[in-house]
Amino acid sequence: MDNLSDALAKLKLASTDSASDSVESCLDCLLKALLNNNTEASVKIQEMGILPLLSTLLNPQSSCTPKVANIIAEVAKNEFMRTPCVEAGLIPPLIQLLNSTDQEILLQTGRALGNICYDSHSLQGQLISMGVIPTLVKLLGIHSHNAALTEMCLIAFGNLAELESSKEQFASTNIAEELVRLFQKQVEHEKKEMIFEVLAPLAENDAIKLQMVEAGLVECLLEVVAQTVDGKREEDVAQLKTASDLMVLLLLGDESMQKLFEGGKGSVFQRVLSWIPSHNHQLQLAGALAIANFARNDGNCIHMVDTGIVQKLLELLDRHIDEGNVTVQHAALSALRNLAIPVVNKSKMLSAGVADVVLKFLQSEMPPVQFKLLGTLRMLIDTQVEAADQLGTNGKLVERLVEWCEAKDHAGVMGESNRLLSALIRHSKSKDVVRTVIQGGGVKHLVTMATSEHMIMQNEALVALGLIAALDLAAAEKDFEEANLVAVLHKLLSDERSAPEIKYNSMILICAVMGSEPLHKEIQSRAFIDVVSKLRSHENKTVSHQASLTEQRLTAQS
Repeated sequence: MDNLSDALAKLKLASTDSASDSVESCLDCLLKALLNNNTEASVKIQEMGILPLLSTLLNPQSSCTPKVANIIAEVAKNEFMRTPCVEAGLIPPLIQLLNSTDQEILLQTGRALGNICYDSHSLQGQLISMGVIPTLVKLLGIHSHNAALTEMCLIAFGNLAELESSKEQFASTNIAEELVRLFQKQVEHEKKEMIFEVLAPLAENDAIKLQMVEAGLVECLLEVVAQTVDGKREEDVAQLKTASDLMVLLLLGDESMQKLFEGGKGSVFQRVLSWIPSHNHQLQLAGALAIANFARNDGNCIHMVDTGIVQKLLELLDRHIDEGNVTVQHAALSALRNLAIPVVNKSKMLSAGVADVVLKFLQSEMPPVQFKLLGTLRMLIDTQVEAADQLGTNGKLVERLVEWCEAKDHAGVMGESNRLLSALIRHSKSKDVVRTVIQGGGVKHLVTMATSEHMIMQNEALVALGLIAALDLAAAEKDFEEANLVAVLHKLLSDERSAPEIKYNSMILICAVMGSEPLHKEIQSRAFIDVVSKLRSHENKTVSHQASLTEQRLTAQS
């Protein structure tokens, strides 16, 4: 360390004289010391105030500059040295050096900046605001033949791409084009993985998704899939997963998805379809997720149902009743749910036996599968009277729904179960369905649903409860009492925050349950007439009109 102390002292003197040879020998001594004991040498460099001095030595024309940048890179490997490097003003001159044409300067400068800003979002953000992204993208294009520089750029991109603030800058460059060009040249698995690690976070941005599609990334991904689908090596499996996952991610952008769909005639769309019957679970998963992503507008959904995709998805689900791959089940159900959204598709999908296949997963204990299963059935029965009647009188289904209505650990499953229970009644308007729900113990859950924080769920519950009261009040009377329905309705009508639809349907329900003696008594005891009379002056005419009718009814039967 004595040699280091001498070298540091000499460096202070030599730098003021600009004696190049003397400076260079001191820098060699520093690098040697850092190589032997980085931490101890770094402490010494800081103690002797050398860091600000290094800033003055970062001269693009000097032969010492690569060594100075190398020293900074080595010092900044230590977390405790990163803030002193920033305070010594090293970042601005280092960024300036990125405009150099000297490849060694560029490499060491990139290392230095990377180490100083490692794991610091605020410092990385500072680099972004200083315009480092377009500079690095340009460097990648110029020096793509230099493996070390290319790797440095990729590591930098990987770190910066995690920051949301970087996406806009990346989108204004030709990063997609450069990365695709680089990817096409790679043979080694590790290099491809490095590029994938940059592509994935960048592909979260819709503008960049489209640029990637236009740059030909999809063709590269399809080639990787074709090369690795039958591979048994670990790296083949990893590449297949990464490539197919990235493909699905590209389809999350509306423009990129539509470009690849090409009216259902696109070669990419056709290739993705061929993944569904594959024997590879990863490809089955990616294929089903891709279909779910393509099924994000009515036109695409109608075309896909008309060209037989439903059958492929049903065959895939049938294969996974026994194989039981949860992610594939979830993905296939997601696709079916989306395809069932357009009204014209519902009857076609019901005729194809979708409901029957979906019901086979009723015993699943996996919440993600339960959630999608419920959503698919709810979409299918919307406006479909016969299907709602058939499913609503299925005792096993209703029993399972009631069970899931109590799944407090899984809010999504609980919410979807309530919504499907309500939908079965609303779309069938059937006394048999109402009776099945009452016998299955579903009424109390619909009353609870009426108190939901989501207005749409409150409304669906109130309409279903109104139908229960209208179709079989006598059978539901006891459940209504035990679930404190009247108290819930009083609260909904008294609450100023309740939406007009909620107030309207609550009054409809009050009138419907007045035919029950015990419920009528409770309505009288809660002074509903005062609450309702206030609503006669409500700004919503439908609400005020219903309030007048309800008040008349309450007065007549008091």
